[in-house]
Amino acid sequence: MYSRKKPLEEIPEEVTPIWSCTNDGCNGWMRDDFAFEAKPVCPLCSSSMVSGTKTLPALVNHTSRQ
Repeated sequence: MYSRKKPLEEIPEEVTPIWSCTNDGCNGWMRDDFAFEAKPVCPLCSSSMVSGTKTLPALVNHTSRQ
């Protein structure tokens, strides 16, 4: 039988710098490109965050950092 569904495209992934929440009960994280501060606080629980990396789908942030 044939399926009408189109095959899914491969989404390119890259190692991306992120900020992760330090609170054990919180799973908050954000891409470094989308952080508004040099050292952000978690938007979910207001705890401090630490920098790290994750393999994520490639995105381009067209806004300039100030």
